[in-house]
Amino acid sequence: MFFVLSKTLNYLTMPLVIICILLLLSFLLKSKIWKARLFKIALGLLWFFTNDFIANEVVRAWEIPATPFANIKKKYEYGIVLTGVGKSEMEPADRVYLGRGADRVTHTLQLYKLGIIKKILIAGGNGKLTKVQKQEADVLADVFKLIGAPDSVLVIENNSRNTHETAVEFNKRFKGTIKPEQCILITSSFHMRRSIACFIHEGWTMDTFSTDFLSHNRKFSFDTLFIPKEEALGNWQIIIREWVGMVAYKLAGYI
Repeated sequence: MFFVLSKTLNYLTMPLVIICILLLLSFLLKSKIWKARLFKIALGLLWFFTNDFIANEVVRAWEIPATPFANIKKKYEYGIVLTGVGKSEMEPADRVYLGRGADRVTHTLQLYKLGIIKKILIAGGNGKLTKVQKQEADVLADVFKLIGAPDSVLVIENNSRNTHETAVEFNKRFKGTIKPEQCILITSSFHMRRSIACFIHEGWTMDTFSTDFLSHNRKFSFDTLFIPKEEALGNWQIIIREWVGMVAYKLAGYI
């Protein structure tokens, strides 16, 4: 039930959904005062959420910064890469598909090639409300094999549906066999706060490696400050989803 409710709440808190609801109400309500108010609020929110400078500043404050490879001074037994970047429902099924966030795969492979991690643990099944033909961990395993990772270094956990379940499954499988200091968690920078909080809750305080950054260097150009951008709206939706997830996980006792 929590899984379904959390997904539903994610949709309802999307800025574009809220703006559309306000616009719809501004047309449906009979009161001229409220029609005008809601229309102005909707336009104001549309400008706010599509402003690239504002969105970038918020994202920069939320994301966990990148770690240069040269600054990593230890070796790890496992690099735990979280799923959420594959497209298992795409056809034809004779190839692999990746969405945004493919850095999770490429940067993990770099960690392996540099000898920083010995094994790659791919964690995550299907995070969608509908069933898919192939679990995402299996999809990413195919990608790793395609770009040169041998089968012997790949470990798959494909039962979990969200970050909380991934941490729980990992704890069940590896508690007592490996230590937290032997692992490094790899996921998108905007998702890292919630991810590491889930693992810490299960007793796994480990190092982290952020990938897939939404933010860019601070700019004060005219288009950044004043021209609406759909990328800004998309970044807001991702960040708000993480905030909602953090609150929901806290209330559920997952973090």
